Amino acid sequence: MEHIKNLIATRPLRIDLCLLLGALSGTLTNIFGGWTTGMQTLVILMIIDYVTGLLVAGLFKNSSKTENGGLKSDVGFKGLAKKFVALMIVAAMHRIDLMFGIDYLRDLCVIGFVANEFISVIENAGLMGIPLPSAVTKAIELLNQKSEDKKE
Repeated sequence: MEHIKNLIATRPLRIDLCLLLGALSGTLTNIFGGWTTGMQTLVILMIIDYVTGLLVAGLFKNSSKTENGGLKSDVGFKGLAKKFVALMIVAAMHRIDLMFGIDYLRDLCVIGFVANEFISVIENAGLMGIPLPSAVTKAIELLNQKSEDKKE
C-alpha cells in the first residue's frame, strides 16, 4: 500500500492533467453521441462564427448587434450562451435517439445548426466587405425569406 501512495505522490502533474482531459473528452463525446464529422463540422463552424463575429465588431466596427457597431461583452456572452444551448439541444436529441432506438434525430439537429452557423459566417464575411458570389448571397436571402415566411 505504501508503494502505491509513493507512486501517486511522485506522479507528475502532467499525467494528472492528461487523465483529467481524457476523462472529460470521453464524457463529452459520449454525451453528444460520438465525435462524428457532423459534430466536428458544427464545433468548427461555431468557432469560426464567433471569431468572425468578434472581427466584425472589434476590427470593422460593423456589428448589427450593438448601437455603435463595436464590441460589447454582454453581446459576446449571449452569443456563447446560444452556442452552448445549441450543443445541449444536440445532446438532448442524442438521448431521444437512444430512448427510441433510432439514430437520425441528432444528425438532423446537427445539420440544421451547421446550416445556421454557415449562414452566419457568410453574413459576417459580407459585413467585413468580403465580396461574395451572387449565388451565395441569393441562397442566403432565399433561406432568410423562407424563415421569415414561416415565422409569420
